[in-house]
Amino acid sequence: MSDERLELLQGTLEMLVLKTLALEPMHGWGIAHRIQSMSRDVFLVTQGSLYPALVRMRRRGWVKTAWRLTEKGRRARYYELTTAGRRTLTTQHTAWERASAAIDHIMSVRTWAPEGA
Repeated sequence: MSDERLELLQGTLEMLVLKTLALEPMHGWGIAHRIQSMSRDVFLVTQGSLYPALVRMRRRGWVKTAWRLTEKGRRARYYELTTAGRRTLTTQHTAWERASAAIDHIMSVRTWAPEGA
């Protein structure tokens, strides 16, 4: 595990939360822990960024909530993906693939000459 954690790129937190919730409904701490685990401890999601994102996503209709008991018997608000959230995840994932492929291409360029030169 690296001691160096990266900040999430602008706009990626919501996409990662949507992906996490596509796997199963979870409470906030579980979402943060799952993202950290799936990123192999590269990303650390703080409560200060996660909960405002969850509020925005709920207002947009991407997630719904319900109170449930955790594995340890505590009451917690669980977040679950809605149909609109699944559509948004698909759209964001497609945009991410396109953008990351373009970035990969730019980063692999060794020399550059303008087209038509």
